[in-house]
Amino acid sequence: MATRTTRTRTTRVASAPSADQFDAEDLLSREELTFAYFDCRETKRNTRSALEFEQNLERNLGELYDMLIDGSYRPGRSICFVVTRPKPREVWAADFRDRIVHHLLYNRIGRRFERAFIADSCACIKGRGTLYAAERLESKVRSITQNWTRRAHYLKLDLANFFVSIDKRVLLDLLVAKIPEPFWRALTETVLMHDPRADFAYRGDPARMNLVPPHKRLLGQQAHLGLPIGNLSSQFFANVYLDVLDQHAKHQLRARHYIRYVDDFVFLHESVDWLNAVLADVTAFLPERLGAQINPRKTILQPIDRGVDFVGQVIQPWRRETRKRTRNEALSRVAATPAADLMQVANSYFGLLRQASASHHDRALLANVVRDRGRAVDAAFTKTYRGSVAQQPTKP
Repeated sequence: MATRTTRTRTTRVASAPSADQFDAEDLLSREELTFAYFDCRETKRNTRSALEFEQNLERNLGELYDMLIDGSYRPGRSICFVVTRPKPREVWAADFRDRIVHHLLYNRIGRRFERAFIADSCACIKGRGTLYAAERLESKVRSITQNWTRRAHYLKLDLANFFVSIDKRVLLDLLVAKIPEPFWRALTETVLMHDPRADFAYRGDPARMNLVPPHKRLLGQQAHLGLPIGNLSSQFFANVYLDVLDQHAKHQLRARHYIRYVDDFVFLHESVDWLNAVLADVTAFLPERLGAQINPRKTILQPIDRGVDFVGQVIQPWRRETRKRTRNEALSRVAATPAADLMQVANSYFGLLRQASASHHDRALLANVVRDRGRAVDAAFTKTYRGSVAQQPTKP
């Protein structure tokens, strides 16, 4: 493993909020910061920076609180690494201290934005994950086809290089429009406009970076472009950014059957001409309003009964299946997983496959792989156990 510390160009950093500038009611309490810490530790407690922070928890929380209050808080160094599944991409991991601030900010301002989101905006919203998106799209398909008795079409679109092409200047305007409190407005700007490329450490094999195409690297973008993939703040900010598209689809295009998951979105309609008009409109609207571009290679317009591939599932007449590529990856990964991690990985994939309504066959294939490795699987093909096949109870 190679570790390299890199310092690159710097950009303007927003002035951090200070208690000397604003009224007391605008500021946070120590209790609010503590709640943000507990939210953050739920998924990041075993990371190196989290363990270091918790070694002197009371002191570190106190220092963070003081920096936020007196205006001296600045985001720290990030860790950059490359993952290869499902495809090569950069991931930027903020320091645990900064992740607490992300949770703090989201807890304070997130709900006011999400209340205005349409019901068909999914991802990174509580209760609106991939299963919600798949079931909601299936419901729309059944509605427009009247339970598969009428013909209809779908237009599926994807944004090119979405996260690295987000214009933070446009996004900042969208955010501050709903944040009247000066303290929280300034903290939002501090988090958003921080450029992790100014101070980061790269971890892993340096050759892996070459697997990521240059146009998909945050490192190759202009200073005002791009959000780091891997932070809660980036996920939330991306939803605020694309809410502009959602509102346009619903109120200007009058799209009754529309849904979005991150940067993948689908329109349904009986008329191919209407969908082509939508494609032309959105293709012009996104660059003008957000600076975003449609990816023409991932644009699909075809009859619904051929199957709609969305959020890892394929909606077909009377059934919703897991995408074959996802299923095959599950089988190969479980077959190659070290024995010590087999139960955790296999059960994770059992849970993923169960999200599809037609999943029995796929779960049976996965169960066969698990049992070939000497582990027991329950009769419903929903989970595996620590015990071996030989230890399964026999029927009397």
